[in-house]
Amino acid sequence: MADDKKLLQENAEILKAIAHPVRLCIARRLWREGSCNVTAMQACLDMPQSTVSQHLGKLRQAGIIEGEHRGLEVFYSLNDERVRRIMSILYAQGTAEGLDS
Repeated sequence: MADDKKLLQENAEILKAIAHPVRLCIARRLWREGSCNVTAMQACLDMPQSTVSQHLGKLRQAGIIEGEHRGLEVFYSLNDERVRRIMSILYAQGTAEGLDS
């Protein structure tokens, strides 16, 4: 019973972390592209770099993403298989529910 409660809490935390539209957009982009740096995300989201960095911090804190230093830049990628599965359900190609506009 305690293990079930712990798993439910972990899953709820993951869902809370990606529930914000900006963080969901970041997770979707990382799912599609594999990795990305803050500058590319900032241009795509049309938001200040500081705002994007705050959202990345929340995703990193939740263990959903990880950063890899490549020279002076940090490239982020998804670090959680559950989030990859959620993205594939939400954005799978060829299904009416998963089509992007």
